Amino acid sequence: MVTEQLNHLPLHIAVIMDGNGRWAKARGLPRSQGHRRGVETARDIVAACREIGIRYLTLYTFSKENWKRPPDEVGYLFKLLSHFLEKEADKFAEQDIRLNVLGEIAELPAQTRSALEKVCRKTAQNRALQVNLALNYSSRDEIALACRQMLAEGMRPEECTPDAVSARLYTAGMPDPDLVIRTSGEQRISNFLLFQCAYSEFYFTSTLWPDFNRQELMRALTDYTGRQRRFGTTGEQVEHTPRS
Repeated sequence: MVTEQLNHLPLHIAVIMDGNGRWAKARGLPRSQGHRRGVETARDIVAACREIGIRYLTLYTFSKENWKRPPDEVGYLFKLLSHFLEKEADKFAEQDIRLNVLGEIAELPAQTRSALEKVCRKTAQNRALQVNLALNYSSRDEIALACRQMLAEGMRPEECTPDAVSARLYTAGMPDPDLVIRTSGEQRISNFLLFQCAYSEFYFTSTLWPDFNRQELMRALTDYTGRQRRFGTTGEQVEHTPRS
């Protein structure tokens, strides 16, 4: 992978991993096989981001809305996640990768919750790459929770600023996503990091998640590095501002 050709890589990439079911259906396979292949893709993309030098990678793993899926499928998804965590725990520790969770894990199955907590503890001091798993996650609920916290703290209305909200989100202390990738051809963000993505760059690809490999990631990064991020200013202002 020729990363030296890419300048100004994103600090934080967020991914909406979509298309496992359609990948399996197109091959006459059960949806479970699509999810299994999707886990392999996630493993490969985590490794690629570690090699490239990305500092934060957030994977939209399971939304609150996903509980509406058939119980057998939901159960299989959490078994897959538990197996992934058990298998990758030592590798994360060796490669200086930290695991973090965004979402309400108290509602997850006990085995999955235990595996998550174990790996998070084991990798808490790692710094090369932080992998955030958005699990049982809802961005609207996350924002509402931050507002409830401010009310509980007795904050005055004038103190309820965007920075105050940001400090009470699951992502407190992290940079907002620079780049959001969604696979499978869908072009929506599905209740994912709504507050944090105010100025993110979006990259939509028709590639289904199980087929999203390192080459596809490089295409997304190449596209990103060719964009001009203005944050409300003009292009001329950006051109005359030194990059940090």
